[in-house]
Amino acid sequence: MEHLFSPYTLKGLELKNRVVMPPMCQYSVTNKDGIATDWHYVHYVSRAIGGAGLIIIEMTDVEPDGRISDYDLGLWSDEQIPALKRIVDACHEHGAKVGIQIAHAGRKAEDAEVPVAPSAIPFDKNSKTPRELSTDEVKEMVEKFRLAIRRAVKAGVDVIELHGAHGYLIHQFHSAYTNKRTDEYGKERTKFGVEIIEAAKSEMPGDMPLIMRISAREYVEGGYGIEESIEFSKVYQKAGVDMFHVSAGGEGQIAAAGKPGTHVAYQVPLARAIKQELNIPVIAVGRLDEPALANSVIGNEEADLVAVGRGMLRNPYWTLEAATVLLKETELPKQYLPGFPRR
Repeated sequence: MEHLFSPYTLKGLELKNRVVMPPMCQYSVTNKDGIATDWHYVHYVSRAIGGAGLIIIEMTDVEPDGRISDYDLGLWSDEQIPALKRIVDACHEHGAKVGIQIAHAGRKAEDAEVPVAPSAIPFDKNSKTPRELSTDEVKEMVEKFRLAIRRAVKAGVDVIELHGAHGYLIHQFHSAYTNKRTDEYGKERTKFGVEIIEAAKSEMPGDMPLIMRISAREYVEGGYGIEESIEFSKVYQKAGVDMFHVSAGGEGQIAAAGKPGTHVAYQVPLARAIKQELNIPVIAVGRLDEPALANSVIGNEEADLVAVGRGMLRNPYWTLEAATVLLKETELPKQYLPGFPRR
């Protein structure tokens, strides 16, 4: 039976275990230039030392006005590549593989003077009203994603994740709640996401997997549910997605950490449904930071990888601790051997 510390391979990606550090914004860019800092270096490399199999660098944006805040990472310039490459190389030295989440915040770009979106609908009553992108601007946006992915590949990442969840731009396009367009991107709401997937694949090595993070359910009146997300995920799978990272929420005034509740494993049924219906690998996420629970998600074949977010914010060495609790073998840094039970 597979378990949390069994290896996993997807195309050319070979992971030593099933533990994923999911993308979590640090809001720690110091000069508003989108360049990773020493904070980001320590943050990510410590989790590599701590045993994570896959580390996905936080939401990294394709243009300055695509950031949630001016303190987010960016990949709209070649000047942003070296600092990310330094992080990727160091994580590799400690046995972790590295992905990066490429994104645009759309109407949720808080510091943009005028945010952009599929339709001119504000996120909530306290948010700016976004400007609707023209058809030509949508096509230009696809090109911005492509160039950001090219830079990510140059930085040496092992996998690309597209952020199609939590109410950001790709999500805004495939949701009927936020996409009221009448052009080709409204008549076929997955078209924007499909074109970004195709652009990504054109820049990625053939054996590099493409992950897409989705919200499998919108917890808002008029939003979609699992049936709809299964259908649009099939379209994205056909376009070239190799794995889905299954979350929920993010539209209207409902955040991913909000309603209907955040009991442990509350999103696992969504991941399981996507996996079964599409016969595709998935990452499960959402209150899975108790080792036995995370292990059961793998053992019960509900997901292929498990993302542990808040648990790793609390403890960079969550993975090493989990191996100890579960009595599983994992490589320990020799400097830390005295701190762990001998087996």
